[in-house]
Amino acid sequence: MKDDNFRAALFMMLGTGAYTINDVFLKLLAAELPMFQILFLRGVTVTVFFGLMLWRVRAQLAGLVRRDFGLVALRSLSEAAAAFFFLTALFNMPIANLTAILQVIPLTVALAAFLFLREPLGWRRMSAILIGFCGVLVIVRPGAEGFTLYSVSALMAVAMITVRDLTTRMLGRSMPSVLVAFAASCGVTVFGGLGSVTEIWVMPSALGWVWLMGATGFIIAGYILVILAMRVGELTFAAPFRYAALLFALVAGWLVFDEWPDTLTFVGSAVIVATGVYTLYREHRMQRALHHHARPD
Repeated sequence: MKDDNFRAALFMMLGTGAYTINDVFLKLLAAELPMFQILFLRGVTVTVFFGLMLWRVRAQLAGLVRRDFGLVALRSLSEAAAAFFFLTALFNMPIANLTAILQVIPLTVALAAFLFLREPLGWRRMSAILIGFCGVLVIVRPGAEGFTLYSVSALMAVAMITVRDLTTRMLGRSMPSVLVAFAASCGVTVFGGLGSVTEIWVMPSALGWVWLMGATGFIIAGYILVILAMRVGELTFAAPFRYAALLFALVAGWLVFDEWPDTLTFVGSAVIVATGVYTLYREHRMQRALHHHARPD
């Protein structure tokens, strides 16, 4: 089990690294292609990939609950909206700042699950969530000169991803994860295609095609690696390693875009990570306690 947990942690770190490289390629591509065209072109290949995976497990689709299909549709809509707000922020603000803001998502999901799914939330985790939100405020600094429309886009991306993850929790266990991924990819691709009607399409350069294929490959790799992390070891052990994304984004921003966060961004990031890890720790303890009480004497 110990070796499995270390493998899971490694997969989680590699997965977050792959997602960060995807973000880097997209940010580079923004200088060449309009946003909706990027979403559509990347989405087509990703959708084909998940479609092939879905075809292999098509036998699992029999007997799925109809209610779950409505939830999958809602999840796909929130995924498309999240992609729009995320890319709007990514193309116009430092990648490390945006990545730091997104690390608050485990806290927003825990709060949303308490409010809408009536999942238990003790005062310790509630306090950690509120402190984590303060960390976000330190980064975005409402009212300050650095607070822009793109800061709002980053916060809207957090909100949409929270809706997506909350909807995922509501899905039945029989729903194949590859179907969920395929539907989300379809939603983002259709959204990108419709949005691209309002844009003037541009033929990518040779380097632009490299960036586009790189983004496509790394987002698929990130998905596979995170799935492996969840299957190989204990999720409660591997989950904190998702915060490695901050380190990857910091290095990428410095090396590729000559970006370096200011002191307040580092402070806010540290607050978010600390409260996020503490929240995961408290959730793990709660789950162990529930499991212990559920066992027969």
